[in-house]
This record gives sequence, C-alpha cells and structure tokens, in this order.
Amino acid sequence: MRPFEYARPQSLSEAVRLLAEAGPGGSVLAGGTDLLALMKDDVVAVRRLVSLRDIGELRGIAREGSGPIRIGSATSLEEVARHPAVRNSLGALVSAIEGIRSAQILSAATVGGNLLQRPRCWYFRSGFGLLARKDGRSLVLEGDDRHHAVLGNDGPAYFTSPSSLAVALIALGASARIAGPRGERTVPLERLYRVPRSDAEREHDLGVGEILAEVSVPVVPGRRSAFREIRQREGLDWPLASAAAALDVSS
Repeated sequence: MRPFEYARPQSLSEAVRLLAEAGPGGSVLAGGTDLLALMKDDVVAVRRLVSLRDIGELRGIAREGSGPIRIGSATSLEEVARHPAVRNSLGALVSAIEGIRSAQILSAATVGGNLLQRPRCWYFRSGFGLLARKDGRSLVLEGDDRHHAVLGNDGPAYFTSPSSLAVALIALGASARIAGPRGERTVPLERLYRVPRSDAEREHDLGVGEILAEVSVPVVPGRRSAFREIRQREGLDWPLASAAAALDVSS
C-alpha cells in the first residue's frame, strides 16, 4: 500500500476543509469495507484519508412531523434496516439492505459508503481504469460483461453502480444533501451518478472537497414499494441486476 495521510476531523466543516486541501488525492473513509481493499490492491491512490468516524452530525435517522425521513450518510446499514420509521414506510429500502447477507458488512458499512462504492467491474479492479480499455479497445465489449450495463448506456464506460440502496432510494424519490467548500447543495439522488468520459473523471457527481452528508426520503401516505435483485449466488455477492418500484395507492 502506498503511504498516505490520515485525518480524523471532529466536524463536517473540518472534514470538508481537510478533503478540499488534499485536492484530487483526498478520499473519505466511512466504513472502509471496500476502499481499503482498493488501496491495498493499488487500484486507487489516496494522498489523504479523511475519516468520518467522529462526526456525529453525519449519523442517525430523524423525521420531523410529516416530513421526510433523513438518514445521515455515516449511519450503518444495520441501524437503518432496524429503524421503525424506515420499516413502516420504506419497504424497498429495507429489502435492499436485508439482501446483503453479511452481518459484518451490515454493522460496518454505511449508507454513504454503499451509495458511493466503486464499480465491481473486474477490469477496473485489475487496474485498467474506469473505461476498461487496453490498446484503445474496450475490454468490456469483447470480454466478460456480467457486471456491466446492457441498457441505456452509450459508453465509453459500461460499468453499473453496485449500490443496492441507490436503486431503492431513487425509486422512493430520495434526494442527497452534499456539503462542500462552497456550502451545501441538494440534488435528486439519481443526479449523484454519471457516466465518466475519461479515466480522470469519477462516476459520482461530487466535486473536490464535497461530502455526501445526508439522504432525505419522502414519506407518502399509501405508498407501497418493493425491491428485487438477481445474484449469481444466494449468499454474499453483488447483484447482476436490481429493480425497485414505488406505487402510490389511493383508497
């Protein structure tokens, strides 16, 4: 593993500052269930690792009155799945989390980490970059493409997001609150994802120094939602395909 700096800020504003100072070489550490493996394999190079462990404002689940359910990005998946408000109103999200069969991952992984995890594309994880090219040719189009897009992708990258939570939350109309050096912004969750046009770009729409702080999910009376995945194995595995739907039912 390459040498890197480790920072453990006590507030969101401090974390944003430390991340922005590091530039493109900065990265956030939440649960670390995937990032540390990528660093060990030298797939990603990090100059400064900014831990979110001590930032209490990024953890927890809250709802005021009839407003949306707000979930801090550093909240564990286990805590989300067990919360009464989530279980009563966000069935698709509960199903997405319960599909993760590892108790260790559920207790350590966070909402933000799941939403922002890197592609499972084996070419990317073997060091060929996000576009997965060799000698100017796409390895995906001519090789093993089980974890890649088959619909609605015009290239040049063909991977899909491995986040189960993203599929469920987008169907539920969630939005993301993002904190950065220029303040905060809120975007529909689907706008957090993009197709990179070069290996220098990222697949998530986060600028230098920006941190996913919170996910907000509206609670609609009468809404029913469901989530399904297809996996190669029933145990711990990443999905080959995911689908979620939300239906508003009126009496």
